[in-house]
Amino acid sequence: MRNSEQNLIRIKKLKKLNQININPYPSEEYPINSNSKKIINNYNQKKKVLVAGRIIRIRIMGKASFIEIKDKEGLIQIYISINNFYTEKNIYNFFFKKLLDIGDIIWVKGYLFKTKKHKISVYAKKLKLLSKCLHTLPNVKKDKSGNTFDSFSNNEKRHRMKYVDLIVNDEIKTVFLTRIKIISFIRNYLNKRNYLEVETPILQAIPGGAIARPFITYHNTLKSTFYLRISNELYLKKLLVGGLEKVYEFSRNFRNEGIDKTHNPEFTILELYVAYKDYYWMMKFTEKFFKKLCLKFSKVGKQSLILQFQQITFFEALKIYTGFDLRNLIETEIRKICNEINVKIDKKMKKGQLLDQIFSQKCEKKIIQPTFIIDFPIEMSPLAKKHRFKNGLSERYELIIHGVEIANSYSELNDPIDQLKRFKRQIKLYNKVESENMLIDKDFILSLEYGMPPCTGIGFGIDRLIMLFTKQINIQEVLFFPQMRLKS
Repeated sequence: MRNSEQNLIRIKKLKKLNQININPYPSEEYPINSNSKKIINNYNQKKKVLVAGRIIRIRIMGKASFIEIKDKEGLIQIYISINNFYTEKNIYNFFFKKLLDIGDIIWVKGYLFKTKKHKISVYAKKLKLLSKCLHTLPNVKKDKSGNTFDSFSNNEKRHRMKYVDLIVNDEIKTVFLTRIKIISFIRNYLNKRNYLEVETPILQAIPGGAIARPFITYHNTLKSTFYLRISNELYLKKLLVGGLEKVYEFSRNFRNEGIDKTHNPEFTILELYVAYKDYYWMMKFTEKFFKKLCLKFSKVGKQSLILQFQQITFFEALKIYTGFDLRNLIETEIRKICNEINVKIDKKMKKGQLLDQIFSQKCEKKIIQPTFIIDFPIEMSPLAKKHRFKNGLSERYELIIHGVEIANSYSELNDPIDQLKRFKRQIKLYNKVESENMLIDKDFILSLEYGMPPCTGIGFGIDRLIMLFTKQINIQEVLFFPQMRLKS
């Protein structure tokens, strides 16, 4: 706890509260039957209410005081008169006037009335301190023109102290309420269509289903190394083998890699798998699903996202945004073009990795309108089926909106012989097992040998989806507790 001057003053007040037998952190239940929204919408003179909230403003006026408290719905004005505490005048003068602070959480019993200025208020008959705040809150003020002063706007402080951010910045709370509603909407949408929500392990013996550096941990009893999952894809496919034909999971995944505006080491993915369908079907499903989301949550969406989604191939996108036709080029030719168009690459990168870098650096951010980028090179898609019509390509698409990948989908590979060959090829491609940990999940191969029905799957980046619908440009704005560097 930081001992600033204000903090020390509040600690002294805490000691005084205990001295006069006022418990600053009581245990008992304090019933609540109303809130700011109900009070405004259902005002009834003299109506008795029980409310609670955090003190945001205090105005001392001699024998009367006004306190404004904030609850989950908004603000409530509380009127406190010494006349209601005539047997406890010292309590009023000492406790109400000297020991209460902005930030304290209080409970009030009283009735509704309107002040001379016609402001709906609660006339306090009883007041209890529920939690003493030992730090000053940022004093956010607005002038008549709507300009904000003394705001809590330092991004590092906001993300480290999200609890303070939520107290003082109402728009931040709106973002997270929207997140909760969107996830609930998606869950209901899928459940009504008979999809089964399942759970798969977070601790995995092999970090399969994607290529990423995992977080590593150790289980003492089993004397084994485990990894925080980088994907739940292989487990969900095993469930399809077992006969569950429509499954999904909101998966908390972990990747021990960089942090930027669209990447956080811990993130949420919606993984969805459907038997007897292909990626063409999934494109139609995705477009319909997004239009439903737009109608429900996005005013901007009604104008832009609701339009017909575009569809272009991976190599068409490369040609549009680089001017080069890369379809039939060999690795050395692609590497030369990377140098010409200033794409940052590594000497060890192979053909698929080079193409991926070109797309990421030169194409993705320029794709604004909802666009399905389809038919990726087979080298970039180790878990997708080979294209049934086009040699060298896979049945895969990515959905790009406003320059960000929102979803990734395949016609899922279910040939165990081909899948094993692809895994082995990936290990050679990423020949740094200690950093990439792209190991072969032999149990997954075994499950395919029992027979997985033809299917399609998709992964939606939930955090990026929330960014899109709340108009945020940084993933940290849609996470309650984003990862931050530890303070020294």
